[in-house]
Amino acid sequence: MSDYFKHESAYVAEGAEIGAGTKIWHFSHVMKGARIGKRCVLGQNVNVDGGVTLGDNVKVQNNVSIYTGATIEDDVFLGPSCVLTNVTNPRSQVNRHCLYEKTLIRRGATIGANATIVCGTVLGRYCFIAAGSVVTKDVPDYALMMGNPARQEGWMSRHGQRLRKPAADGTLTCPETGLRYRVEGARLRCLDLDEDSPLPEKWTKGSKFYDEFRDGTSG
Repeated sequence: MSDYFKHESAYVAEGAEIGAGTKIWHFSHVMKGARIGKRCVLGQNVNVDGGVTLGDNVKVQNNVSIYTGATIEDDVFLGPSCVLTNVTNPRSQVNRHCLYEKTLIRRGATIGANATIVCGTVLGRYCFIAAGSVVTKDVPDYALMMGNPARQEGWMSRHGQRLRKPAADGTLTCPETGLRYRVEGARLRCLDLDEDSPLPEKWTKGSKFYDEFRDGTSG
């Protein structure tokens, strides 16, 4: 008996590696050579190609295809119908099956619904790609990216809250957790947590709607 869940309509090819506690839902297809970590969730109609690696606790929403060349680190969220490409210049008449380009989505990143990630890019830790955006270049850690082509419009905290006005000492504070951040050069860093460590248990469940923090109505 396997230590992961697979819906009866899903297909997992022999030779795919699936971590304990992972759930694979309706009509999803995991191909030979794919590696999926522990406690992942693959929604309906998800395709994971051979050679793809998903870390632990990755959430893949409905209608997402993850093609050869993609590496997804721990705690990444892939929103519904987002697109990850693996050839920059596809042509039906030209076979480039041995020329798949690499895409790396680093720990904790969020990719919004219907966003497109053009291959050959690295998306930094805890970055946040807004719904419908088209990413054509590397993305810094914690960056909030919007538009087509996607441009940086600010910073997001590790907890998914926008970091707004800095304090006098230059720190930015997450309104949901109180964790402090600071821009160092062109990069943002969390001052209070090891960025490669899991969130403390007390912060793993949201308690208020996003609008409460955005509108300043949170206590």
